[in-house]
Amino acid sequence: MIDIVNRQRDRQINQKHWRDFAARAIEAIGNRHKTVTIVFVSDSAIRKLNKQFRGKDQITDVLSFPNESEPFENENRSQLGEIVISVQRAAAQAKENGLTFSNEVEQLILHGLLHLCGYDHETDKGEMNRLELKLRKKLGI
Repeated sequence: MIDIVNRQRDRQINQKHWRDFAARAIEAIGNRHKTVTIVFVSDSAIRKLNKQFRGKDQITDVLSFPNESEPFENENRSQLGEIVISVQRAAAQAKENGLTFSNEVEQLILHGLLHLCGYDHETDKGEMNRLELKLRKKLGI
């Protein structure tokens, strides 16, 4: 199951489109039957989250929050976590890079999913980047 949550007002969000894309991306990564929540927010909302959880008082395009069970809970291995995307930042980046808004958000969803699956481009010597480029081709991004 893939949940799409829209918490911004700048742009209409086609929930079915993003749900279908995320399902294809999860399958391409090799994590069938996994669930994720994708939340679309404004720049100001993502800036607050970035400051609160990463200590960075700046706007970013995407944040990933892996599912972590509390000590008293049974671990839910099917729930990957949440991906939060700034719609305003995605639109600006799409324009800067000559992409459609849809292509930019697809890249951000894929990037966020890879983080939720344990990849970290800051520490893995290019492993995540190589896999992401391979999956972009596979998904037609």
